[in-house]
Amino acid sequence: MSVVSLRRTDASVRKCLDFMDELFKRVRSDFCVRLWEGTEWVSSSGRPPRFTLVLKHPGALRRMLLPPNQLTLGEAYIHDDFDVEGDIEEAFVLGDVLLDLRLTPADKLRYGAFLLSLPDRERSVGGRGPARLRGRIHSPERDSEAVTYHYNVSNDFYRLWLDENMVYSCAYFQFPGEPLETAQEHKLDYLCRKLRLRPGERLLDIGCGWGGLILHAVRHYDVEALGITLSEPQAELANERIRKAGLSDRCRAEVLDYREVPEDRTFDKLVSVGMFEHVGESRLPDYFAKAFRLLRPGGLFLNHGIADTLAVPQLKGPSFIEKYVFPDGELLPLAATLMTAERCGFEARDVESLREHYAMTLRHWIRRLEKEKDKAIRLTNDLTYRVWRLYMGGSAHGFKVGRLNLYQTLLARPNKGRCELPLTRGDLYTEPESPKITNI
Repeated sequence: MSVVSLRRTDASVRKCLDFMDELFKRVRSDFCVRLWEGTEWVSSSGRPPRFTLVLKHPGALRRMLLPPNQLTLGEAYIHDDFDVEGDIEEAFVLGDVLLDLRLTPADKLRYGAFLLSLPDRERSVGGRGPARLRGRIHSPERDSEAVTYHYNVSNDFYRLWLDENMVYSCAYFQFPGEPLETAQEHKLDYLCRKLRLRPGERLLDIGCGWGGLILHAVRHYDVEALGITLSEPQAELANERIRKAGLSDRCRAEVLDYREVPEDRTFDKLVSVGMFEHVGESRLPDYFAKAFRLLRPGGLFLNHGIADTLAVPQLKGPSFIEKYVFPDGELLPLAATLMTAERCGFEARDVESLREHYAMTLRHWIRRLEKEKDKAIRLTNDLTYRVWRLYMGGSAHGFKVGRLNLYQTLLARPNKGRCELPLTRGDLYTEPESPKITNI
């Protein structure tokens, strides 16, 4: 440790410095800490810091670490007890260490006594509060509340940092430096090609967001497309964009729960991108059974969603994401998803992980959000800006270390054993004019 610009030598500053000397000695990351009165604690690596942890007041460490869990840390950040200057994703390396400390009972008593000795500052009330949902979990009414809590913040807020098509899901990069707009166009086309869309087919997009995918599918693959969402602002903007494109006769968005889609409206192809995380484990059989009934025999269903992983342990304790970002969201292991889909009659034909792609996508979003910080706060408030910056930084870290994964799973509803797919996946990469379909 080295101390730069020690402006005061009062006991509170010295105690915090001593505490950080001991607490951060296990952290292998290049960072520094700036105290509320200007003193800086710098890691001893000798390399330039990747980020600076800014403690805003003498009781900041108490707010951050008592009790030590991710929700406590997250709330301390969004309520401005501390800030992160620089690479917020890198700050989660420090967070992982703090949340995984192996302390002896004596250490716990000593650390607890120190934190309790710090002043406890009241927080101002206002801005984005935690989600408070009512009713039975994953009922249509409660799911609607959960979705609108996240997506009805402001269309203009999302427009600030998403790509031109407003695609709020993992992009598909051809190379690391590719622009976000291009990578999202690649992703939309990749989805359509995996579905082997053909002119005149009927496509249902479950969780269509602001309509980027259905617009792309109609423009480039000459299909008829219906998108459904639980967010009225999303559907309104999607239909406005559809009207401006002159595609209202073949494309529309509706505010509709997937469970309420009439089953006399069958489809040739189904797709769900970034909605699956809201379904919930208890509703998984209903989700896949409904999709199976809506899909014609021989049709394809592409399910694109974030998954929990068993290889890297999840963080213990109460969840910041659950309380402030995606209430009632549930991430499931890939095996559970595939097992349920097969029990409902689907055949898994292709599974692809895009984990690295999602980390790259999130880094684009973070940089774009940070660049538009002032506008984002004017459109919403400071707390909302902080929630999004924090959750996207943490998610990027989760994908980087393998705690999270993203899978595109192509499912088929066989028609008497036949599946309308080419013999190889070569068409996904060579972009043939019209891949030959083989009924095996």
